[in-house]
Amino acid sequence: MSNTASLLENITYKKDKAAITVLLKTNHSKEIRIVMKEGQTMKEHKAPFPIVIELFEGSIHFGVNGKKQVLKKGDLIALEGNVPHDLTCISDCIIRLSLSIKDSADRVEKVVNKVN
Repeated sequence: MSNTASLLENITYKKDKAAITVLLKTNHSKEIRIVMKEGQTMKEHKAPFPIVIELFEGSIHFGVNGKKQVLKKGDLIALEGNVPHDLTCISDCIIRLSLSIKDSADRVEKVVNKVN
């Protein structure tokens, strides 16, 4: 049996904060789509397990331990667990976030809700 999803279907940008959608769950990971409008942010936070972020569309300022870098369409970044990071959307973006199956999409939603 296959488990499929699309990063591009049913996208809804929220006016005041990032929009989070769980696209897939596997035995090892959860694949989450984060869509953000220009200027939206996610304040510094940590994931308890390693994560991988893919910038599918747009660009962001991505801070790791207080050091900022620009990630643009096609870029990937992997972080170990408990590494402080934050992001600010430079241009409307679609982000794919890969979480450990042990992590929670609710935790990501709480980070987004702390933003504004």
